[in-house]
Amino acid sequence: MHTLSAMKVGESATIQAFHVDTGFQYRLNGLGLRIGKTFELIRRAPFNGPLHLRIGSTELMLRKQDAQMIEVLM
Repeated sequence: MHTLSAMKVGESATIQAFHVDTGFQYRLNGLGLRIGKTFELIRRAPFNGPLHLRIGSTELMLRKQDAQMIEVLM
């Protein structure tokens, strides 16, 4: 199992599963992160900061601890 937090900058992956509560999953879905969606990791902020993702034409930042709860297929 790979998580979003283990990805390297420039890699693309597809979301396989969320290991979060239902409310947070709805929030992620609203941001465009849905099971089956492919995205790219654009950059990692320094000092264990958030991860910068691109999903289609949308870009967003996600905390590392949240990214650890998202299973991806690389």
